[in-house]
Amino acid sequence: MRFTGKTVVVTGTASGIGRATAIAFAAEGAIVYAADIDESGLAEMAAASNGRVVTARCDVTRCEDIKALMDRAAAETGGIDCVFNNAGAGGDRAPIDEIEPEGWDRTMDLLLRSVAFGIRYAVPHMIGRKGASFVNTSSVAAVGPGYSPTAYAVAKAGVLHLTKVAAADLAKHQIRVNAVQPGFINTNIFTSSLDMPEALEAKATGAIAAMSQSAQPV
Repeated sequence: MRFTGKTVVVTGTASGIGRATAIAFAAEGAIVYAADIDESGLAEMAAASNGRVVTARCDVTRCEDIKALMDRAAAETGGIDCVFNNAGAGGDRAPIDEIEPEGWDRTMDLLLRSVAFGIRYAVPHMIGRKGASFVNTSSVAAVGPGYSPTAYAVAKAGVLHLTKVAAADLAKHQIRVNAVQPGFINTNIFTSSLDMPEALEAKATGAIAAMSQSAQPV
């Protein structure tokens, strides 16, 4: 198995892409620390993985929770080999001419700051680990308007640039940093959290129909 003996931390694992990723890593032999705020979803995911994951409640909008997660994984296994900064939701849905500071900040904390500090607090436990790497979840919304609410799109664009800057910063430690940019994936964020207006929903539905179906997390 490809990841036997490797320690992997995945956030946002109660559903969707994070859930599928945690189960896949576990199936390949990794020691997986699967984090989310949805404890019932975590329990279901752990059952689906036949108990091959360590679950942890973690609110990624709280930097102290992120640090505790990384410190725990490293203390219990000796270090961290990979972190998938994936946790997220649709965020504030208001357009730019209506959004309030609180909604903007809440969205940035959830989708962008969480990634920055997921990197920040994991790096000390990754230096010297051969092949250490980060994967951050951005979005197709990062590269063009019209696919999501404003704050979500801006945050995901920030994740994309953060990934590039972090990769340059951490090259000296031989730690890789990459991002994925999912498009129409059939997850709870896509189907409900973004709450698309009718015109945009029709556009997305048409695009999915042209591809026959939306992609699944795996």
